Amino acid sequence: MNTTSFDVEETDAMKKFLIVGLGNIGEKYTNTRHNIGFKVLDALAQKEDLTFQTQKLGDLTSFRFKGRTFILLKPSTYMNLSGKAVQYWLTKEKIPQENLLVITDDLNLPFGNIRVKTKGSDGGHNGLKDIQNTLQTTKYNRFRFGISNEFSKGRQVDYVLGEWTDEENQKLSERLEKSVELIKSFGTAGINNTMNTFNGK
Repeated sequence: MNTTSFDVEETDAMKKFLIVGLGNIGEKYTNTRHNIGFKVLDALAQKEDLTFQTQKLGDLTSFRFKGRTFILLKPSTYMNLSGKAVQYWLTKEKIPQENLLVITDDLNLPFGNIRVKTKGSDGGHNGLKDIQNTLQTTKYNRFRFGISNEFSKGRQVDYVLGEWTDEENQKLSERLEKSVELIKSFGTAGINNTMNTFNGK
């Protein structure tokens, strides 16, 4: 499949979804907790044998599954400006906002816990804050991946930008597999069924 163009025939049987993994570009951020959004999309790309290509405001690839087209986006704007890339690709691909799913790390959930929501506050997360400000709404689907809050007072930034522990790394592969299933469910079974199936699992 040609991954440089995501133009597809608009038919009733085909729907397009934008799956955005939040993270920071650069090798020093690759294995950090804050980059779990990138890591989830990399796991999905590996499973589907996809290659990301650098395009405007991000690295992208796409695949078809059960009549749906999934466009995967890793913004290259750095976390704090994620909204610009999200809005650009939603508009360019004519994807309705309800077909957007944003993957982010979450300090308020235990490690590996996953929770999908259709709206909510930014929770102090700079990436979500910028998306909210750019889209001018808090009503967009987000997939929150728990990284826990096992850090001492005043060490939050170091923790979020720190790398996974050996114990966490051992458990990540199963969690990533579950995350890949969740994304496909979002596009095929819908947001409500996906919440019922995966939240807290």
